[in-house]
Amino acid sequence: MRKNKLIVLLWLSLLLLFAPACQASNSVDSQTTNSSQISSENVSDSTSEEILSSGENIQDNSSYATGLGAFDLANVPAYSGSPYCEINGNCPFFTNEEMTAESFESYGELDSLGRCQTCIASIGTDLMPTEKRGNIGNVHPTGWHLVKYAGIDGNYLYNRCHLIGYQLTGENANTRNLITGTRYLNVDGMLNFENKTADYIESTGNHVMYRVTPIFEGDNLLASGVLMEAKSVEDSGAGLSFCVYCYNVQPGVTIDYATGDSSGPEFTGSSSSNSGSSSSSSSNSGSGSSSGSASSYDSGAGASSGSAGSSGAVAAGSSASSSYVLNTNTKKFHRPSCGSVSTIKDSNRQDYTGSRQDLINQGYEPCKKCNP
Repeated sequence: MRKNKLIVLLWLSLLLLFAPACQASNSVDSQTTNSSQISSENVSDSTSEEILSSGENIQDNSSYATGLGAFDLANVPAYSGSPYCEINGNCPFFTNEEMTAESFESYGELDSLGRCQTCIASIGTDLMPTEKRGNIGNVHPTGWHLVKYAGIDGNYLYNRCHLIGYQLTGENANTRNLITGTRYLNVDGMLNFENKTADYIESTGNHVMYRVTPIFEGDNLLASGVLMEAKSVEDSGAGLSFCVYCYNVQPGVTIDYATGDSSGPEFTGSSSSNSGSSSSSSSNSGSGSSSGSASSYDSGAGASSGSAGSSGAVAAGSSASSSYVLNTNTKKFHRPSCGSVSTIKDSNRQDYTGSRQDLINQGYEPCKKCNP
C-alpha cells in the first residue's frame, strides 16, 4: 500500500515538473504561427503600397514585381522599329483585388533622384477633364533638355510626357505625373493607348484600371521606356485590355539615358538645358557619334527620313490651309471625316481652317487614327 502511494506521489511530481514547460512550448508555437500569419498578411496588404512608394530605396525599377507577375526589362526585346511591344501576352498584371469600379487616382512620390514612380487610377468619366489643358512649361523632369532635331514633328526631341494622359485624369503640371520623353514615345508610343482608353470610357461610361510605370535603369535620369497597363472593370477586360512597353527612343538620334544628352546628324541647336536633379550640364554635340553607353539606344542615322511614322518628318504641305476638327479638351486635331470626331463632346469641339503647323505651334497634336 505504501509502495503504491510512493508511486502516485512520484507521478504527480513529474507532472508538476513538466507541465509548465509544455505550456510554454505551446505558447511559443502559437505565437510563432500567429506571427507568421500576420507577416504574410502584411506583405499581401502592402503590395500596392510598395508599388506606389516614394522610392527612397528604389534606385532601379527595371525589374520589379507587380500584381500576379513580374516585369523585367531584361526580357523586353531591343527596339527594332516598332514604338512598343506587348508584355505578358498583352495581359495586364492587375489582381482581382486591385480591380475597382470606384474612381480614384494615385501618383507615386518622386524617388531620391527626383524621378517619377508608378501612377495608378481607376478612371471613370468623373475624373476626365472639363477644361482646357493648362501650361506645364515650368516642370523640368529628370533628364530634361531643350534640344531640336530636323525631321522630328515640331523639331523638339523631348516632350513633357504625362504618365497618365491629361485627357484621362485632367492632371496638368503634376510633377509626379510628368517624365522626359521623346516625341516618338509621346505620340507614336503612348498616345494611341491613351486614345483607346479615353474612347472606351466616353462611349461606355465604364471604368478602366490604368497603371503606368516609368522604367529607369540604375541611376539613369531618363527612363528607358514606360510600362502601360489597362483593363476595363465592369466587363472584366472584354472592352479594353492591354499591357505594353513603349520605348523612349527617337529614330535617328542617339540618347544617353544617364543624363538625357543626345546626338544625331540632324541636330539643329539647343537652348539652356535643365536635367532636373542631374549634375550634368554637357551640351549636345550633334556629331552623330554614340556615347557608347550600354544604357543608350542608337536607332541608326537616316531613320528620320519619315520611315518611322509621323514623328519621323513634318508632313509635306504643313503650311497649306486645310479644314480640321479640334478637341479643345485633349488638344488633338482631326480630319473632319475621322471616326473619333463623333465622340467629341459639343463643348470641346471646334472647327478650324488654317495650317497644320499653326495648330502644332498652338500645342495641338495630330490624331493618330486619321493622321491629318
